[in-house]
Amino acid sequence: MKNLFLLMSIFLCIENYSQTKPFPANIVFSNGLMATSKNSQDAKTNYDTWKSNFTETCTNGRYRVKFNSSQTVSEGIAYGMLLSAYSADKALFDGLWLYYKDNVNSNGVMNWKINGCSGVAGQNGATDAEIDAAFALIVADYQWGSIGTINYKNDAKTLITAIKTHEIEANTFVLKPGDAFGGSQITNPSYFSPAYYRAFGAFTNDTVFWNAVASKSYVIINNNLTVNNAVGGLVSDWCEASGNYSAEANGYVNAGKTYSYDAARTPWRIAVDYLWYGTPDAKTYCKKSSDFVRINLGGSTNIKSGYNQNGTVTEQWHNAPFVGAFACAAMAGENQAHLDASYTDLKNLDEPGNYFNHTLKTLYSFLLTGNFYLPPSATLSNDDFDIEKSTVSLYPNPSADKFTVLAPENSFITVFSPQGNLISEQKASSENTEINLTNQSSGLYLIKISNGTKTVTKKVILK
Repeated sequence: MKNLFLLMSIFLCIENYSQTKPFPANIVFSNGLMATSKNSQDAKTNYDTWKSNFTETCTNGRYRVKFNSSQTVSEGIAYGMLLSAYSADKALFDGLWLYYKDNVNSNGVMNWKINGCSGVAGQNGATDAEIDAAFALIVADYQWGSIGTINYKNDAKTLITAIKTHEIEANTFVLKPGDAFGGSQITNPSYFSPAYYRAFGAFTNDTVFWNAVASKSYVIINNNLTVNNAVGGLVSDWCEASGNYSAEANGYVNAGKTYSYDAARTPWRIAVDYLWYGTPDAKTYCKKSSDFVRINLGGSTNIKSGYNQNGTVTEQWHNAPFVGAFACAAMAGENQAHLDASYTDLKNLDEPGNYFNHTLKTLYSFLLTGNFYLPPSATLSNDDFDIEKSTVSLYPNPSADKFTVLAPENSFITVFSPQGNLISEQKASSENTEINLTNQSSGLYLIKISNGTKTVTKKVILK
């Protein structure tokens, strides 16, 4: 009996602090290739360096990501939210999100540049930050549920609504680069995140709208490649929805006409859409990008840090923002040897003091190792049934092998071992779900039944 009480105490702790998908997740994507030598320790090493070098404590539980010693940008906060959510680093995630919310404008999006821990240095939003932050909130809702002090699910829906209202051009589905400017006359292809849009649609029951935004992304990318006779997938940093260069981009590097540090992220964002959803347009784009490196350049080690759209080099550095994104594209490029070499090339790059380069290296490494995944809660419509008013029960208990969970259809059911490890997870397709623990060791198991907002927890004894 004493041991049973001890196990119950352990599970109370697990119930309060556990996460659905501890790091490493080690997902094997159903689409594309994965590097033969992929190792989640590479991703963890990158994350630990990133966290040590670029995060800083503010006050009242807030954290910032250091763009430099004195300034913070919304892009960095959102990148940090993605990394900490996938790393199951709840304290850092919560602190970054609270920082984001402390610095929003009247449209509900974060002012893009802040002086240190407070003080607006650059007004209004940058859409890539909003998109990344919103998706990170979906991951957080999956990881920790939304019954604590932060309701990740509601916050995600609120931010997605703000993006739809203020950062998508009305009637065209063109992604604006900010809430205060842009649209058909100027947009940024490296902000396009069609995989996230599909998830937003499922998460908010608004699939028609968000699928249209995803489709428009490929129209613009293909326009840009076609009208400028681009080699491979070399999109320009900025363009019009027509694909032509934008007269409004004169203040950006090379007037936005080259494949530079903005555009370099595009293969990564598009690769996600293929790996998660198998989108044919994503595969086509990624293969163009991967083949450019493999065939035109002769391999990953020859990648440079900037190109004209005709493939000529504009800058001579060999660094992670370019190498890693092309490595992600190689996951859809159908050549295992090239992907393996690209993975090794990225792994060997070491720029721990450069915020942009090392942050992107870390994000890329998460995808390459199967630790940047689509949460099941964003794959189907999230029904807002009230699980507290539903009858949730489980029988028989104890059992020697199998348990039956009686819970509403579409509930998420997760099972944790006595050590707190995730055993299984599934979405209930009916009101009766069988949990088979035949091959597990005897002990006290934790079964969580959730509707995405509220959770009912059951403890069962496997004899």
